[in-house]
Amino acid sequence: MVCAIVAVVGGGRAAADPGAHVTGEAPLGGRAAQIDVYSPAMGRVIQNKVIKAAGAGAPTLYLLTGAGGGADGISWWDNTDVRHFFADKFVNVVMPVGGAFTLYTDWISDDPAVGRVRWETYLTQELPGVIDGLLGTNGRNAIAGVSMSAASALDLAIQGGPRFSAVAALSGCPWAADPTGIAMASAQAVRGGGNPGNMWGVPGGPAWREHDVFANAGRLAGKAIFLAAATGAPGAADRGLPMPPLETIAGACTAAFAGRLAQLGIPAVHVHRPTGSHTWGQFESDLHEAWPHLAAAIS
Repeated sequence: MVCAIVAVVGGGRAAADPGAHVTGEAPLGGRAAQIDVYSPAMGRVIQNKVIKAAGAGAPTLYLLTGAGGGADGISWWDNTDVRHFFADKFVNVVMPVGGAFTLYTDWISDDPAVGRVRWETYLTQELPGVIDGLLGTNGRNAIAGVSMSAASALDLAIQGGPRFSAVAALSGCPWAADPTGIAMASAQAVRGGGNPGNMWGVPGGPAWREHDVFANAGRLAGKAIFLAAATGAPGAADRGLPMPPLETIAGACTAAFAGRLAQLGIPAVHVHRPTGSHTWGQFESDLHEAWPHLAAAIS
């Protein structure tokens, strides 16, 4: 599950990929709906849980879940109060379903176990254009991830250039293309049965360096950045099965990345909680605290 204030860079409205399109929509109660979108890059339809803003002209928050990708019934949608929390907020919240153990990146080769993985293309090029056109957004976006997807959110904010004006990484472990980072990122692919070599090629090679968030942290300049993690000690916010070792690691990783940003002179909000043990109760509290910082950058 292991894996993120400030001037703003305009994202601008992006045209949808000609082949990316809505294939179906089903109501989920209130302003929520499941919106299915065909991804040309992956050659399949992706489900997205969407909380629509009350009218056109709203920004969009892309909210990524943990290692299981939400298809396992463990997600922001299933385990937190996102529907209630965002009900009175002028923002579209888009929660893709899928991407288990993929790091939400583009794999350089198709994999026998996980198939064709092009989540970076989907999240930075295909889906935003579809959402902009369907919901009449203001073209400004934020992205947030938790646990496995916390580092992915940072990577996507880097790779997407002006696509995302704000990013939040919650209880994750930003990676570097060093032995520790390679082992950590590879472990996620292996957990899903995939071959890490099909993800970014030879360990430490060009693709790994391209996705090294420490080496490329300077490309986050001008974005709103929110980082949060805890010590692993169980606390009042915890809900569900506590996983102290994971959160202790996430806390150390997150602090290291906050230090990297400080070294570069890039402003960021860094919350290091004295208690919290990698549970959805903790993640929910962190999202609540992150939201005002993200909102200020995209509204």
